[in-house]
Amino acid sequence: MSKTFELIQPLVLRNEILVSAHGYDELAQDNILAQDILASFHEALVVEDYPGYAKGPCVLVLQRDKDSKPIHVLWGIPKGKASPAVIITAYRPDFAKWTDDFMRRKK
Repeated sequence: MSKTFELIQPLVLRNEILVSAHGYDELAQDNILAQDILASFHEALVVEDYPGYAKGPCVLVLQRDKDSKPIHVLWGIPKGKASPAVIITAYRPDFAKWTDDFMRRKK
């Protein structure tokens, strides 16, 4: 578990969520529904944690859509704030760039 994800979990449970403009674009581009992200949030697995990111702490997690297809979601919290949880981006991971379980980048 990551500290960043521990901060984001209660925000999502309280529905303190925002989708960034970039996030909306990426969701549309990869045909990902926000409802799938929210429905599978409780099963999210931390892939990479960025607690010191310049724009605020963020964490990349692996989630699944309603068809069990993998989705990487980058959740964050704006720098200097405690809320909301922001879907910064979400995308379908590229099989060529990720290990078979989508948890590690290929070298």
